Amino acid sequence: KLFSKNYWFLTICNVFLLQFSYNVLRPGFENIYLLPRPRLSVNGLKNSTSTDIYQPHETTELDSLLDLVKWPYCPLKVFTFNDSTSPKETQFHILNRKALYRVGETLEVLIMAKDHRGQLKTCGGDFFQAKLHSPKRKAGVTGQLKDYGNGSYLATFFLPWPGDAQVNVRLIHSSEAIAVLKEKRDKYPEKVSSVYFNGYFESKGVREITECNLKVSGKDVCEYKDPVSGDIWQCVRPKKLPCDARRYHSTGGRRIVTTSFEYDLLNGAVTNQNIPSSEPPIKVVQVNNTMENLIFKLPVCKTGQEPPQPSGYYYKDKWTSLVCLAQHFPRSDDACACLRGRDIYMLGDSTLRQWFEYLENFIPSLKRIDLHLNYKSGPLLAVDPDYGIVMRWRAHGLPLMTSKTIVANMQYEAAQISQIGGGPYTVVVITLWAHLTTYPLDFYLQRLARVRKAVESLLTRSPKTTVLIKSANTGYKSVYGSDWLSLQLDVLIRAAFKGMAVTVLDVWDMTSCHYLRDRIHPGLPVIRNEVDLMLSYICPT
Repeated sequence: KLFSKNYWFLTICNVFLLQFSYNVLRPGFENIYLLPRPRLSVNGLKNSTSTDIYQPHETTELDSLLDLVKWPYCPLKVFTFNDSTSPKETQFHILNRKALYRVGETLEVLIMAKDHRGQLKTCGGDFFQAKLHSPKRKAGVTGQLKDYGNGSYLATFFLPWPGDAQVNVRLIHSSEAIAVLKEKRDKYPEKVSSVYFNGYFESKGVREITECNLKVSGKDVCEYKDPVSGDIWQCVRPKKLPCDARRYHSTGGRRIVTTSFEYDLLNGAVTNQNIPSSEPPIKVVQVNNTMENLIFKLPVCKTGQEPPQPSGYYYKDKWTSLVCLAQHFPRSDDACACLRGRDIYMLGDSTLRQWFEYLENFIPSLKRIDLHLNYKSGPLLAVDPDYGIVMRWRAHGLPLMTSKTIVANMQYEAAQISQIGGGPYTVVVITLWAHLTTYPLDFYLQRLARVRKAVESLLTRSPKTTVLIKSANTGYKSVYGSDWLSLQLDVLIRAAFKGMAVTVLDVWDMTSCHYLRDRIHPGLPVIRNEVDLMLSYICPT
């Protein structure tokens, strides 16, 4: 009994002290958590054109972009697994709880990170995701997080719907696990990259398979430079065949890149785990049609709009945008009317291919043309001659995890964009992140620079072209593709296209607060809402 009393006394004291730090010391903390994403301008990215991913850059533009993704780390020290953040011991509490809240108000939640011994952490850097949700109403909204750098975090929620709402907080990765992810990513790919690739060489009945990657050091290599985009790819030189005999590409496999201790920090028992809480649901009431009035005042969906935080919310399984007057397209006829006469190019990974597949299945008159190519890499083509719709999807360039594919059918995204004439009936949708998360950020920035330059050229020759950028989505939870790695690229891709006549579709929020378990390939209800948002920008009225 004495132990129980002491335990609760200490817990109450901890809550009081953290509440004090929040209310009194709050102005002194400047360490902003990377979710929400920063909204900073980017200058000079288009001038970075180096194609050597390890070539030092002479300008400071890349450095300024890298500043956007700096993450707070605990001071380097020798530590054990028990010193790392524990999802079972970590707690959260609603601050200044009220009996009733009003739609349009905000809710603040204090998260207290603890190690596996139950002791409060003294530094920040943990990666949490938070949402407010109502399973009964199929409603959800993301929480915006701030890291105070002392083991405490503030989650702030906008309250957009009436009724009950429950707070959910997940520890995606401890700060110790993130240090592992960063170290693995920042090393050269040929040394620790978890994914490697195969190049297939064939000529006159002779076949050889060698390892390929962005860079293969220490061996005699064949180097391939795209004549349009300048992107470089390397394969170990075959023993018998010339470099020109390379015919196919595929994923080779994955390497184990972690020690047993590092694996423990990243395993499922401590990754993507709910933080326990005894907090009951809050009750929210509607007053004076707050949300209806707010949404009524939103502008129509148009190019260049800056997503707020949060960018929207789910209610009754429908996404309501807080960016613009987005629409829903419940009938295939509505989607057909929107896409009539459109020439649509989708360039990216399988998360964008899901949009192609959705529209192909949703619109009965949209028929696939079998090009007899690898489905996973494309190109895929569907047409509707009655409505004049042409829709294409094609995978972005290497690195690309896919089954055996003819190299000649693969194109880098910058090269693909250079071949598009554009015009008022042309729609280009781009995403570039999922296959690149484990590579150094310098490489990713230079890749973005080439894509941005290609988009600028397209909009210069055809300014009425609609260009949409699909953001990253949640769903990766391991060293091979972590949400934290995805978030870093998401920040950079938003910054790279800031100020251009393009639209970033914020699907990060849409995948992180839905009632379905977030995964790299979201479920159908999420895809439907994502596509509806895309169509809202193609047909804003």
